Amino acid sequence: MNIHPTAIVESGAILGNDVVVGAYAYIGGGVSIGEGSVIQHHASIEGRTILGKDNKVYPYAFLGGQTQDLKYKGEEVGLKIGDHNIFREYVTVHCATQEDGATKIGHHNVFLSHSHVAHDCTVGNYVIMSSLSAFAGYVTVGDYANIAWNSGVHQFCRIGEYAMLAASSKALMDVLPFMLAEGQPARTRFFNKVNLERNHFSMEAIERVKNAYRILFHSQKNRSEILLRLKQCQSEAPEIYTPIIEAIEKSQRGFC
Repeated sequence: MNIHPTAIVESGAILGNDVVVGAYAYIGGGVSIGEGSVIQHHASIEGRTILGKDNKVYPYAFLGGQTQDLKYKGEEVGLKIGDHNIFREYVTVHCATQEDGATKIGHHNVFLSHSHVAHDCTVGNYVIMSSLSAFAGYVTVGDYANIAWNSGVHQFCRIGEYAMLAASSKALMDVLPFMLAEGQPARTRFFNKVNLERNHFSMEAIERVKNAYRILFHSQKNRSEILLRLKQCQSEAPEIYTPIIEAIEKSQRGFC
């Protein structure tokens, strides 16, 4: 380990092999940091936070802070973070609210400067969260989702896999998998073609997503009829239609 002499590492903290802790960084006593992680100068990690391996925490980022939920009464809560994540300057990620709960972040995510993940959120893998964006409590974000600059997501909303919330948008309802939403409040404008192409979806798969988009937003059918039509197509490409069907069925707030 390489710990700068001005850093504070409280008794009880667990640091893996090859962990680097920079000048004036703070590591609380309930924190566990996996091997190869780099905690740069002036960064802070506290609470019951488990940080996986090869994560990079930039200056002034704050992980594991107490929830801002006013219902919190001092329960034992935590934050669980996977591997290969990047937390840029002034990023904040808070612990959960309810007893034995945890805010959860997967692997290979990038959180750009001043972004915020609130209590009890669940963030998947390969998510990009741009500067000044924020998740309220209990938000769920699927793999490969993209949250653009200065956007906000209301509590209990779900952002589907490969979806995008465009810059300066306000999501008051769910954004379905593969879709692109924009506006205040956000509305689905099209399917997220660029993200699909960047992640090497075949032309056939992209056409399936386009067909799902037409069924959802241009068929002038009600929710039950939309679900029935999607399920009729499900066997043709379950990897496309199943996530959309499940997102609609699980939605608590409706979808954009």
